[in-house]
Amino acid sequence: MREKSRFVAALLAGTILAGTSGSAMAQDKPSADTGTPAASASEISSGPDEIVVTAQKRSENLQNVPISIQAIGTQKLEQLNITNFNEFTRQLPSVSFQTTQPGVTTVYIRGAASGGDGNHSGSLPSVGVYLDEQPITTIGGNLDVHIYDIARIEALSGPQGTLYGASSESGTLRIITNKPDTSSTYGGIDVEGNKVTKGSQGGKIEGFINHPLSENAAIRIVGFYEHDAGFIDNVPGTRTFLGASDGAGGFNPGITINNDDFVKKNYNDVDVWGGRAALKIDLDDNWTATATAFGQDQKNHGAFGTDGSVGDLKVQHFRPEYNHDRFIQGALTIEGKIGNWDLTYSGAYLKRKINSSSDYTDYAEAYDAMYASYGGLANYFYYQDNAGNQIVPVQRIVGTDKFNKLSQELRISSPADKPFRVVGGLFYQRQYHNIRQDYQVPGLADDLSVNGYPGTLWLTQQHRLDKDYAAFGEASYDILPNLTVTGGVRYYKFDNSLIGFFGFGRNPDGPPYNGAGSSRTGVAGCFNTDGTTVRDNPGGTLVPADEAGAPCTNLGVPVDGKVKPRRAKDDGFIHKLNLTWKVDPDHMVYATWSRGFRPGGINRRGSLEPYKPDYLTNYEVGWKTSWFDRKFRWNGAIFQEDWKAFQYSFLGANSFTEIHNGPNARIRGIESDISVYPVSGLTLTASGAYLDGKLRGNLCAIDDPSFACTDTDNSIVAPKGTRLPVTPKFKASGIARYEWALGAGKAHLQGLWTHSSSASSALRIGVSTDDAPVRLHAYDLVDLAVGYDWGNITTELFASNVFDKRAQLSSSQECGSCSQRSYYYVYRPQTFGVRMGYRF
Repeated sequence: MREKSRFVAALLAGTILAGTSGSAMAQDKPSADTGTPAASASEISSGPDEIVVTAQKRSENLQNVPISIQAIGTQKLEQLNITNFNEFTRQLPSVSFQTTQPGVTTVYIRGAASGGDGNHSGSLPSVGVYLDEQPITTIGGNLDVHIYDIARIEALSGPQGTLYGASSESGTLRIITNKPDTSSTYGGIDVEGNKVTKGSQGGKIEGFINHPLSENAAIRIVGFYEHDAGFIDNVPGTRTFLGASDGAGGFNPGITINNDDFVKKNYNDVDVWGGRAALKIDLDDNWTATATAFGQDQKNHGAFGTDGSVGDLKVQHFRPEYNHDRFIQGALTIEGKIGNWDLTYSGAYLKRKINSSSDYTDYAEAYDAMYASYGGLANYFYYQDNAGNQIVPVQRIVGTDKFNKLSQELRISSPADKPFRVVGGLFYQRQYHNIRQDYQVPGLADDLSVNGYPGTLWLTQQHRLDKDYAAFGEASYDILPNLTVTGGVRYYKFDNSLIGFFGFGRNPDGPPYNGAGSSRTGVAGCFNTDGTTVRDNPGGTLVPADEAGAPCTNLGVPVDGKVKPRRAKDDGFIHKLNLTWKVDPDHMVYATWSRGFRPGGINRRGSLEPYKPDYLTNYEVGWKTSWFDRKFRWNGAIFQEDWKAFQYSFLGANSFTEIHNGPNARIRGIESDISVYPVSGLTLTASGAYLDGKLRGNLCAIDDPSFACTDTDNSIVAPKGTRLPVTPKFKASGIARYEWALGAGKAHLQGLWTHSSSASSALRIGVSTDDAPVRLHAYDLVDLAVGYDWGNITTELFASNVFDKRAQLSSSQECGSCSQRSYYYVYRPQTFGVRMGYRF
């Protein structure tokens, strides 16, 4: 905490000193992103903002881009007080997501969701997330970037594969930062305090400064600290597990545990702090280099799901819970001209580390009941100490995940004012993920533990490497001054690999072999130098562990006395074809045929086949229009997307994640947004999406290429016509803001409404009613704000989730093969607060 305080204090002290050195006023400074003067605090809005986007790798007015794109600019981000992922996705009706806590989120666009994603050995994301020019999507969840001093957020719907690569199968999210500029010194500071009605207090402090170093160089520094209030209570509870035989064919109650040491109100608070520094240098009239460093440290405490069987906003957990996520990224962008062609290089290196601890008592509770006829966990699974005494069969998962991500792109663009225009480039990305998941049972006997790790019932220690290569190009030709055809293609190549260890230990003296009552998993499957496994050849010579910290290697391919990684690789082409008709300067229609893809990969259960790439083909007609002297804007798109052999993840046998290719799916939808400026000072905006995604074939319990599911022991777990999960059928949001002159400044009133219809939490409906997925209920959220700005000072009182609704964002269970507790992850309850800002 002391380190955080010193960091923020130093930043803000520098900001205040800079502000007293005779800098320009806020209304005189240029916007770093657009180069146009920023609006003063007392200026009344009378029309739409002109937002410049770079969705097509060129700077263009949003209304001229023939893509279904929503952009939230600097002013709107500030007005809506958007600081994190959950807040800005409320404004994006085609975006949905699954989450278990801040920073652990999987994003979907236009309903291309199969549910269950996000496992560390799971599918790559289907939505690319970019920070400026660099991708920041990592396996298991995107970075939860703190939103402050951001120029805009762009949401590009539909396959963006020709320009954005493998992780943009169904769309792309881009976070564009404000850049340094050489015009003047200016900056700002913002503070907030808030109170959650059924939780604790929160707040934040943020600041930025832009400072020219010379006529050709400038630096911009941003810093922030935020404390999010907790609102989930960990309440007292007990669990009793089966004990010894009662002599009559049953079992007596065994050990009873309580959670007295972990009972706490407002259990799930969050602390996040960090900063960003950017240096921009104009090397000459044609070349500019911008170097950026961004670091963030986020510490989540407790659990973020609510257990309805316990009570509203309550859980009963019995082991320590936290998630410490920190990352740092260094990026370099060089822009220049070769003749009249634009050349851009962008490269970045990201390091991310996550330390976590999760309570796994629910898993033990469910399995104790499942194996009741055998005496529960204690008797069937041999939960004993070294003296043979029964111990508490409760686990916690201690995780350590390390990510390294290198990305580089080189592209060239012809002059944008010519009738024939091209953009082309090369792309390379390398993602490394070191995975460690340690399932700990205190006091577990050495011979029942993973070999060499007393107290560890199960260990995952793996090394995942995902590499992507691409060459891409798009060409546009003006058939007529107002009619343009664009074609694009991307050659891709991926090479993904996985190696390491997963599973239980093995008692070298024989039964019980390990804590799972099984001799077939974990160390039993490790490879000997002759290619055999320990299970088949206990006296063989083990191949040394490939991964440091693992007892041996059981995930890989034995070759010549060694074990090599299992690999999935392929290459191919994806395309885009677009026809745009500019009816007049205020009206445009377009039609697009495009395709995106997602690479295949390796299942961490070695007996399963690798999963193959999946492909999304998009057929779209869209429009962008302005009416009544541009006081009314209406943009929209109608589309159908065909999803071929989509990848889906689920918890299979022993709650072990499996990834398979399913049947084809079809998604039809319409998305639209409207902006109205009826009178000076009044702004009305609304956006919505209707999405109808369905299976085109049966989803089988066991892979069946015919999807008939008629083989012995096979069954239909989701019949043809089942709706795709997670994404609501209808989602909409609306904003009304009125500003008026008052005294020396201006006042404002603002209301925000968000609606989401219901959705299923998972695709597989199971073979019995106990396996049916949890339903995410429909919800409406309302936020209100009133404020007053004068000079360089802004103030606002606000209330979010005014009616204190339990907006269900996603749900989960710890056990995939048993009936047990379900958790809902909900939007923050009713919150009141005040915020103030100062610009200089």
